[in-house]
Amino acid sequence: MTKKITKTDAEWQAQLTAEQYRVARQDGTEMAFSGEYYDQQLSGSYQCVCCGTPLFEAEKKYDSGSGWPSFWQPVDAGNIDERVDVSHGMQRVEARCKTCDAHLGHIFKDGPQPTGLRYCINSASLQFKPD
Repeated sequence: MTKKITKTDAEWQAQLTAEQYRVARQDGTEMAFSGEYYDQQLSGSYQCVCCGTPLFEAEKKYDSGSGWPSFWQPVDAGNIDERVDVSHGMQRVEARCKTCDAHLGHIFKDGPQPTGLRYCINSASLQFKPD
């Protein structure tokens, strides 16, 4: 079982940029096509910006046309918490980091095979580690 990381708001604010804090700690969303990683095509892996938990591999990233980094499979599904999100007048599945509870984005069932899933993730919630 993963050890949970908890910090005060002041500690998160000291660690993160204002945009990272707004998205990852306050459940925000960056504007489409504005994030650092939405069209990045480098080899490597993506980790939680708050705690470094491995989340996605670049080889499982694809261009969904949505304007956010999209992945069809996480490194380990156990690293991502799924929650029902009924904000904005619709029901969606929210993706959160299991280790630190950072808001990552949402999961949709319109992705490519073999999973059919689209993990639509905010760049501000990620840090990239090149191979």
